[in-house]
Amino acid sequence: MASMTGRALRPGSASGALLVLDEPLSFWGGSDLAGTIIDTHHPQHGQSFAGRVLAMRSGRGSSSSSYVLAEQLRRGTGPLAIVLAEPDAIIVLGALVAHELYGHSVPVVLVPPDELARLRTGDVVEVCA
Repeated sequence: MASMTGRALRPGSASGALLVLDEPLSFWGGSDLAGTIIDTHHPQHGQSFAGRVLAMRSGRGSSSSSYVLAEQLRRGTGPLAIVLAEPDAIIVLGALVAHELYGHSVPVVLVPPDELARLRTGDVVEVCA
């Protein structure tokens, strides 16, 4: 298993198969509560990040994404971990809310863009933040 160094935006650890997104994703309107990408314009439309490590450059707006992510995590349909190349306060807030309200801890890690580019969908990774 390859190793890379990142910065913890929300500490925790998880391991699982990767889903690497080609474009940023808005959890609000871009995914449903089952963890499926429903944005018909998104390259990974129809794929599920439930129970996977989600990797993407960044989120795509809407402060309501924090609520949707927290609810997905509460239901057990959210990602196991989130790997980003750009800091995203909305995603981190969703992970924090899920931890504080529901006791679900999901790590969010920031890695350099060139490290993110090395990741491949289906690879199994371990995130320790």
